[in-house]
Amino acid sequence: MNTSPIHDPVLAEIGTAGAALADGIAREMAQRVVGQEEMVERLLIGLLTGGHVLLEGVPGLAKTLAVRTLAETIDTTFQRVQFTPDLLPADLIGTMVYDQRSGEFVPKQGPIFTNILLADEINRAPPTVQSALLEAMQERQVTIGGQTFLLDEPFLVLATQNPIEQEGTYPLPEAQLDRFTLKVRIGYPSRDEEKEILRRMAGGELAAVSVVAGPAVVLEARREITRIYLDERIADYIVDVVHATRQPDRYGLPELVPLVQYGASPRASIFFAQTARARAYLHGRGYVMPEDVKAMGPDVLRHRIITTYEAEAEDVTVEEIVRRVFEAVEVP
Repeated sequence: MNTSPIHDPVLAEIGTAGAALADGIAREMAQRVVGQEEMVERLLIGLLTGGHVLLEGVPGLAKTLAVRTLAETIDTTFQRVQFTPDLLPADLIGTMVYDQRSGEFVPKQGPIFTNILLADEINRAPPTVQSALLEAMQERQVTIGGQTFLLDEPFLVLATQNPIEQEGTYPLPEAQLDRFTLKVRIGYPSRDEEKEILRRMAGGELAAVSVVAGPAVVLEARREITRIYLDERIADYIVDVVHATRQPDRYGLPELVPLVQYGASPRASIFFAQTARARAYLHGRGYVMPEDVKAMGPDVLRHRIITTYEAEAEDVTVEEIVRRVFEAVEVP
């Protein structure tokens, strides 16, 4: 009998369940969102790993619609906060208010107390508001007036961001960027997809979507994903990729040394393993392949590599650096 993890019947059953869940949610989201399959998959990966996702793209690419639809398909609480330059931290996390009947100050919870928080155009708010998210994103808790409140699980921040070159935007602090598991770049639809968008929106009404799963199913899926087999050679591959962003000369990339100011943090290695497992799960496999790591590479690394002024002068992007790293690191 073959005892290889690839042929393990338990892992195969886990993979089958993952594919069924992914297909169900993707099918419902396709009722409203045309194309953008990669964005939908990344949102699912964030949901099933408990990792926050930052979506970057110009306005009008269905980022907000996709997040709202995802929340509807899994029957969770959902709050949308429009980030603006005059937004205050209290508008997000809540504040203490005076209760005339009791004569005491009591906490009034803000919109952050939800399962899925859509931080719309997150980089239009000042740094003080960005920092208010840090505790919630990392610790899954919020402090109001000296009292700490735990957030309900699943808790997920799905943020949209305009390209930083646009007027009226603030670059997010590196500490906050590092807490996003994935940073996903959203592109324009194809010609055929845009024609389909025109057809669907002719009536001006959104299609109805059905609930595919509840919070309990999501939390169970998270536990199953941790059982997805990650071979030791795949783990070494992940570590080598991350280390190549810090010490490119040791991996045959001396030309990248003057271009990279800071490489990816250890959090990148953790998120690589988590998201690669989740991708395998969504594709119906009970084991991780090198292709899973490669597929998640740009989204895990693009906001964790800090380039130098020399890289900007030579017009070398983070995507180009990530591509070179994956070409240089040996695939198991």
